[in-house]
Amino acid sequence: MSETQKKTENPWLNLGFNLIIPSLLLMKGDDWFGERLTGLPMEPSTFLFIAALLFPLGYGAYDFATRRTWNFLSILGIIGVLLTGGIGLLQLPPQWVAIKEAGIPAILGIATLISAFTSRPLVRVFLYRPEIFQVEKIQTRLEERGTEPGFEKLMHKTTYLLAASFLLSAVLNYILAKWIVVSPAGTEAFNKELGKMMAWSYPVIVVPSLIVTGFALWICFRGLKDLTGLTLEEMVEDPKAKKEEG
Repeated sequence: MSETQKKTENPWLNLGFNLIIPSLLLMKGDDWFGERLTGLPMEPSTFLFIAALLFPLGYGAYDFATRRTWNFLSILGIIGVLLTGGIGLLQLPPQWVAIKEAGIPAILGIATLISAFTSRPLVRVFLYRPEIFQVEKIQTRLEERGTEPGFEKLMHKTTYLLAASFLLSAVLNYILAKWIVVSPAGTEAFNKELGKMMAWSYPVIVVPSLIVTGFALWICFRGLKDLTGLTLEEMVEDPKAKKEEG
């Protein structure tokens, strides 16, 4: 695996480009830049909406380019941005925002749940990753101890929890969007409501979803410890990195 492929996502860039900057543009952009945008061939609110969309769209493209690998979540993020842009630019009814916000995590949750009944549950994509676990070391120990069947059961159990996280996010997304976004698309009020919804999405949606995902990860760690006999440090520590430090 190349050095570029090993790059992991920067959480601060993710938070800034996908949440903080778009939220500020949508909520405060008209107050800060409204007068300077009056000469444009479009409404200032429309320009600010497009500008706010460019940040998460650009971040998704940058993240994809720097990792040099297909990132399923980045692709979904770009699709989500384009859907949001379509709702604003086409001035669709505000209830479409709620449908869009709930749609992507709901699709993810259903797909994850369905994968639990297959030979390759999606938890391998989202949690059981080389960036988190020493996959080769764990696989070798499972083979030595003959605990592969238990590992498959663990993957399915963790997949159910991961699906629950996505479905919880879908429900909370829908409720939050229906509660906050009530103005017609393309208006200044719609932009501010969209910014408010994005700002509230972290404490209302992300935190509960992270709690469920964290619980799923804990179940995965505990199960792998029992199946492999490895400690937490042995499952996640990179022996090459340790050797270089020495």
